[in-house]
Amino acid sequence: MPDLSTKYMGLTLRTPLVVSANPLSQRVENIVAMEDAGAGAVVMFSLFEEQIRQETERFELIDRMTSNSSAESSYFFPEMQDYSVGTAKYLEIIRKAKERVDIPIIGSLNGITPEGWIEYGREIEQAGADGLEVNIYFIPADINMTSSEVEQRYIDIVKMLRETITIPIAVKLNPYFSSIGNISQRLQLAGADALVLFNRFYQPDFDVEELAVIPNLDLSVRSEIRLPLLWIAVLYGRVPVSLAATTGIHSATELIKYILAGADVGMCASAILSHGIPWIKDTLADLDLYMKDMPFQSIDSFRGTMSQLHVADPTAFERSNYIQIMENKNRR
Repeated sequence: MPDLSTKYMGLTLRTPLVVSANPLSQRVENIVAMEDAGAGAVVMFSLFEEQIRQETERFELIDRMTSNSSAESSYFFPEMQDYSVGTAKYLEIIRKAKERVDIPIIGSLNGITPEGWIEYGREIEQAGADGLEVNIYFIPADINMTSSEVEQRYIDIVKMLRETITIPIAVKLNPYFSSIGNISQRLQLAGADALVLFNRFYQPDFDVEELAVIPNLDLSVRSEIRLPLLWIAVLYGRVPVSLAATTGIHSATELIKYILAGADVGMCASAILSHGIPWIKDTLADLDLYMKDMPFQSIDSFRGTMSQLHVADPTAFERSNYIQIMENKNRR
C-alpha cells in the first residue's frame, strides 16, 4: 500500500491534496466532508481586511441609529448580536473546525495595513489555526511604484507576521515578479515556511453595452499548470521552503506532475467546486493506483524526480526548450 503522506510547511499531512481557499470552507460540515474524502489539509476562505472594516462601519452606523431612536422605533432594528462584526465569524469557524477534524486547518489572510496583518494574523493563530496562508492580493497600479518597492512590501509583511505569530507561514505568490527565484529566497529569509505558486488575480472585464467595468471569475483549466510547474521544478532543492502548487489540478495527472516537479502538496478549488467534494476521494484513488503501477512506495520516493536538479537535460526548462519547440513545429 503506497504511503500518501507528505510534509507541508512543517505539518504532517496524510495526503498531498489540499483544499485551497474557496467558499465551501465557510461551512464546518463541508470541512468535515473534505476530511472524510481524504484531503490532507484545508485552507480556509480568505479573510479580507477591507471587508472587516466595512462591516465595522455598518455596525457603528446601526449602533448610532438605534442609540438615537425611541424605544418604540428601536424595536424594528435587529439585535446587535445578529450582526457578524470583524473576525468573529471567521474565527468561530476555525474553532469549530478544529473540534471536528484532525487534519490541519490553515487560515488565509489578506490585509491592507500593517496593523491589520498583525492583529488578524494573531487572532487566527489564537483561534487554533495550524498555519497561515498570506494571500497578498496586491496589484501595483501606481505607475510610480518601483519593482523593488513592490518586492519590499511582500518582505515587510512576512517579517511582521513572523515576529507576531509562531505558526507556519505560507506566502501565496503571484507570477509577475521579474525574478521568481530571488523573491522566493528573500521571502524564505524573511520567515516564510512555504510558497504557494501561483496566486490567480481575478482581473476585471468590460460590459461593452453598459460601458462598465465588471468583476469576472473563471475557474482554472488544466493547461494553467504549466507556469507553476516550471517554477516549482526550478525552485525545488534550491530554496529551502515547502512548495505548494495551485491552479489547474483537475485530475490525479496534474497532481502527479506537480509532485514530480517538486511540490510537497497540490492545492485545488476549481475541480471541487465543479465536481463536488467526492472528487477528492476519486483523485486520491487514481494517485494511489499510479503509485502502485510505477511502482512508488511513497510520495517522497518520486517528489522532485522531474525537477531541474534531477532531469537529464536541465536546459529543457530554459530558452533552448523554446528553440526546440519552434524547430519541431517547423518540421510539421
